[in-house]
Amino acid sequence: MLNMAEGVARLGELAASPVVATLARAFADAGRELAIVGGPVRDALLGRTTNDLDFTTDAMPDEILRIVKPVSSTQWDIGRDFGTIGAKVRGEQVEITTFRADSYDGLTRKPTVEFGDSLEGDLARRDFTVNAMALRVPAGQLVDPTGGVEDLVAGVLRTPGDPRVSFGDDPLRMLRAARFRSQLGFEVDAGTVAAMAELRETLRIVSPERIQGELVRLLATGDPVPGIRLLVDTGLIEEFLPEVSALRLEIDEHHHHKDVYEHSLTVLEQAIAHEGQRFPDAGPDVPLRLAALLHDIGKPRTRKLEPGGGVSFHHHDAVGARMARKRLQALRFDSETIDAVAQLIDQHLRFFGYAEGAWTDSAVRRYVRDAGEQLDRLHILTRADVTTRNRRKAARLAAAYDDIEARIAELREQEQLDAMRPELDGNRIQEVLGIRPGREVGEAYRFLLDLRLDEGVLGPDEAERRLRAWWAARG
Repeated sequence: MLNMAEGVARLGELAASPVVATLARAFADAGRELAIVGGPVRDALLGRTTNDLDFTTDAMPDEILRIVKPVSSTQWDIGRDFGTIGAKVRGEQVEITTFRADSYDGLTRKPTVEFGDSLEGDLARRDFTVNAMALRVPAGQLVDPTGGVEDLVAGVLRTPGDPRVSFGDDPLRMLRAARFRSQLGFEVDAGTVAAMAELRETLRIVSPERIQGELVRLLATGDPVPGIRLLVDTGLIEEFLPEVSALRLEIDEHHHHKDVYEHSLTVLEQAIAHEGQRFPDAGPDVPLRLAALLHDIGKPRTRKLEPGGGVSFHHHDAVGARMARKRLQALRFDSETIDAVAQLIDQHLRFFGYAEGAWTDSAVRRYVRDAGEQLDRLHILTRADVTTRNRRKAARLAAAYDDIEARIAELREQEQLDAMRPELDGNRIQEVLGIRPGREVGEAYRFLLDLRLDEGVLGPDEAERRLRAWWAARG
């Protein structure tokens, strides 16, 4: 719960910090207002660490630049057209923006930039009341015209004004509601939820890149599931990631299977938990989290009701990988992320064959070879995919995966498993067989790779002998 006395003390510490004090003095000397705004103020009141400092002022961009130059080591004006000047002050990056009073045309995401004349007016145009607070510096005065402090105390997200007007002005704010739902753990007030459902189609004017950015920020929170539920419940997710809401399969009274939607959310939660245990010092692994959320999206397309009440989802892994690739491309994800997610989805069922019966060393090598750089993520995803309530079954699967990881570690010690290359390279293959570069070199390379996977390290002499025998047998 918010402790106002502690919150006020933290605001005082924020105002007295070297960066803030330096800028406050420079703007005061120039006869201009300056206030810390938005997230830093909210986080100080909540006792959270803030990484970015955002300021607003009545100075115009050119004047901001003149004021900050003497007290900063670097300045950038890439956001000048929107009234924003960036600078590095005492080693920290800050952004300072002229009071704004934007208006939107309702057809594009880009606002018509209009500079405002008051701090209160600037705050009234912001997304949520808890982000519409400012701290005037150097005076240290909290400015809260829309009831942000009361909403912080209540743990509620709402817009400063009518949510339909706010979301109509800037539809991306609906996605921010989901992100802050997860980031802050706050409830979204009923009117705001209703407006999200009513205006969901307006999200279509927002660029895929911006939607992707908010999706990544949501997935990077400590618990993305509440935000995802909000997106699904309002129908908003169908505008950019309909495969998730499609996981809510109808349950046939004669054919029973687990709830794929709830299962997927549980897998996401468990993947995040395993991620934190394995790599406690690493940041959020967004590709892993995407793969966990989307790993079963092929099931709706592959569901088949079998005689006797069974349900099958044959090849949903391969189908889901193709669907994920197409959707992430549409959202303009980078190729590295797309490849990682598609590969993880495609391979997420491989382990369950191991659980049914021990693999040979050759099969373990192939598992590692096929996973490649995604092996650590595949370990996490596969463990997270066990959501059965049958404790005996869960324990058996966990033991089986402990076993395969132990075998991978043993093989890695024995034979440089990570390298996983034939013992003769392409140049040596050409020398041994007396052939030129071409298709046959590739075939020989694959023969030697299969040999390496099946039998482990043979040594170059034995590999050469086996290559010659293979070549002779081809005639």
